[in-house]
Amino acid sequence: MTPLLASQGMTAAALTVSRMRPALAWRALDGDLVAGEVSARLRPDNRWFLYFDAWRADAYPPLADAVARDLGCDLYVTLEDAEYDALDACAEAGFAVHRRESYYRIPIDPAVTGLAGAALPAGLDVLSAADADVTRLRLLDDALRQDVPGWAGWRWDAGQFRAETFGPFFDPATYLVAVDRASGQYAGLVRIWRNRAGPRLGLIAMLAQYRRRGAARALLGQAFTVLAARGDTSVVGEADDANVAAVSLLTGLGARRYGGNVELIRRQPGRSVPY
Repeated sequence: MTPLLASQGMTAAALTVSRMRPALAWRALDGDLVAGEVSARLRPDNRWFLYFDAWRADAYPPLADAVARDLGCDLYVTLEDAEYDALDACAEAGFAVHRRESYYRIPIDPAVTGLAGAALPAGLDVLSAADADVTRLRLLDDALRQDVPGWAGWRWDAGQFRAETFGPFFDPATYLVAVDRASGQYAGLVRIWRNRAGPRLGLIAMLAQYRRRGAARALLGQAFTVLAARGDTSVVGEADDANVAAVSLLTGLGARRYGGNVELIRRQPGRSVPY
């Protein structure tokens, strides 16, 4: 481990930060005592996200300084909006609010959602992701994410996409793909994961040329029918607070907010911010 300089903001007993090679992890030490750790992960949208595990608030600045010095790029952190101490510590470490998401609980009852009888527009069919071509499904996922706040620039590695999609929470009955019957093009999807805590809406989206025709509501209606038959009463999901279309869709279904998260950014001096 190579010792790095402590943060310039430290005035009392300075912490020493060491890189725990070969991992992308750093540790802050006060003498022989560990004050905190942080790890970094590069997402498929080419953004570096940090994950702090710190016991002292004064560990955040030197840890963030060390990562910024080693990686030389903008850094991101996502925290629950009620993690007040961590939010304050990240602010001291140079992070600022980049965007906010809200968590919603969505009812399944068609009498509440208004999805009873929702049908796919003429010319669209539906198939399970289990029966879809995995390469075309991956490219559809990449394309849909470009219009979702916080995900622009996302490009899946083929192996990562397969592992993520067909992992333990994959539900072939609620991961549905809309297909253009004439061209065979994958037009959109609804993705509901079968998590241990209950069903979670991962994504509902259509390509631009297939929007405003009721296709998204029809896909949701089909997936919700499956869940209702299993005895589920609600689905959780999230939406960026600035995504007016997504928020309108969820609240129009009777969804209620129950929390949220905050995405923070620490900008690297001299670099532009693409997202």
